[in-house]
Amino acid sequence: MTVVSPWTVDSTTAYNNRNLTQTATKSNQTIDMSGFLTLLTAQLQNQDPFEPMDNSQMVSQMAQLSSLTGQTEANALLQSISDSVSGTRLSDAASWIGKSMLVDSNIATPDRTGAYAGEFTLGAAAESVSVDLIDANGNTVHSVDLGALEAGPASFYWDGTDADGNFIGGQALQVKVRGATPTSTSTWTTIAAIQSPASGSDAQLITPLGTFSPDDAIRLG
Repeated sequence: MTVVSPWTVDSTTAYNNRNLTQTATKSNQTIDMSGFLTLLTAQLQNQDPFEPMDNSQMVSQMAQLSSLTGQTEANALLQSISDSVSGTRLSDAASWIGKSMLVDSNIATPDRTGAYAGEFTLGAAAESVSVDLIDANGNTVHSVDLGALEAGPASFYWDGTDADGNFIGGQALQVKVRGATPTSTSTWTTIAAIQSPASGSDAQLITPLGTFSPDDAIRLG
């Protein structure tokens, strides 16, 4: 025997039932500030003009709103404080002390061993490229001959000594590329310390080249 149901479920009914099911699964135990404002506005708009809302109820609800707003602001402040004392600001940045980082700069400073190093990028190939390291008086302290280079990144290194093995480096030197025009120049510098600003902003890395943000580091070495 076949029993035919007198009820039919079309696509619209199924869609509505699905929405009702999804709505029923949502918790109504909590409400955020936006929901509270929506509820309060609806209550004011739909109150009986002959029996307006009791003033004491209004005061109570406004007090709840004020408390909710204060709690939201306090939570945001606590999150900001938590973020400022975690991650790269202190823990991660502190582990960088003593390491070297590559930063955008055309000034090179010696590392702990007195060596100088850096990188630059060429937009086109060049037949004869060299890097001059120039002191504050404009004198070329040392030149690094790199020869023919293809387009793209290239690196240079100098141990800080002359042909006789005498150490002649020690100061900050300007990096000048000859034989080509680099699209960017960066140098390695040693992270000597970190500074945690009282303002609560991100930690700053103290180097011989100056102060940098952890985000300024192209690469760690």
